[in-house]
Amino acid sequence: MKTVTIISANAEWRVMKELYPHLEIQNSPYGEFAEHTFDAQPVILFHGGWGKISAAASTQYVIDHFQPELIVNLGTCGGFEGSIERGTIILVEKTIVYDIIEQMSDPDEAIEYYSTEMDMSFLPRILPVPVLRGLLVSADRDIVSTDIPALIEKYNAVAADWESGAIAWVAKKNAIKCLILRGVTDLVNPQTGEAYGNYDLFSQRTKEVMRKLFDQLPKWQDAIESVARGYRGY
Repeated sequence: MKTVTIISANAEWRVMKELYPHLEIQNSPYGEFAEHTFDAQPVILFHGGWGKISAAASTQYVIDHFQPELIVNLGTCGGFEGSIERGTIILVEKTIVYDIIEQMSDPDEAIEYYSTEMDMSFLPRILPVPVLRGLLVSADRDIVSTDIPALIEKYNAVAADWESGAIAWVAKKNAIKCLILRGVTDLVNPQTGEAYGNYDLFSQRTKEVMRKLFDQLPKWQDAIESVARGYRGY
């Protein structure tokens, strides 16, 4: 299955280049990219950029330029303290872009328009690695501590990021399979976030999460290929 793996944030892409220092880096209008093989399966690694604008534009570019059958997004997210643990990997089944403020008509309708229910039928019944299946909320900002109670109450959210909502929305519009896996690097509570003002902590946790995700990527590829061949009991 022809696959492009999108890495969004700059810190995440730096870790990928540290893990695979011998890649032949090429350039696109949106960021660097390279070809790599995981367990004999070729993958294009693409730096999509941070935030919704870069994420949406680079996802469409990837689809138009490489014609993938599957888009994988590996990255990080912030978790809500008390709702999720550090290091948890989330298999994203739904995304909600929550930083839309509509004051002329129905705000819930506007939020719903950019929400994406993801088709997971290409995955096996038994997943290859332990993950938390669920919702991820996205916005063009770090988690604002005072927003957490409302995000939990309204969406039952446990974590948030910047790009997943845009990537999932564009992939679905193009009818492309999309696998989003995000690891929790740091926790935020209604008062503060442990990584706020502490970039070194975020950087170190990002290394841990991205290494874990790349270690697990071949297992996901094998599982998806098994389903494509008609075997669903993997």
